[in-house]
Amino acid sequence: MKRLFLSLLIGGALLAMTACSGEASFKKAEDAQDAGREFIRASLDGNMKKAEFYLLKDSTNTMLFNKWKNDFYNKLSTEERMNYQQANILPTEIVNVNDSTVSFSYTNTYKNKDTTTVRIVRVNGEWLVDFKDVH
Repeated sequence: MKRLFLSLLIGGALLAMTACSGEASFKKAEDAQDAGREFIRASLDGNMKKAEFYLLKDSTNTMLFNKWKNDFYNKLSTEERMNYQQANILPTEIVNVNDSTVSFSYTNTYKNKDTTTVRIVRVNGEWLVDFKDVH
């Protein structure tokens, strides 16, 4: 009986560690550029869990990010997704707005005529992408 209980206890602990390891495996951004690069790369690759890790968590950002996934990314063809995955990020302008806000403008080698700007903010010591201000 003790063995069965111990086996269930160990199995449950392993299952809990595995379930929690998703976000724990992502590394916090060291600076604003790091947060921007990681978010953009994850978005281009279709790694939405990783992109969300670098997203400022509030209800508006979550709603906008989910809308972007459903209305844009999920509707891409397999070929378009592959093209985005193979694309390189090309920063065009990085501006320190103040000590806790950075504007990161970029394009990519797949859609190199489309420039996107994301705002990266430092909240509680963490650099995160504020999706409300993507243009």
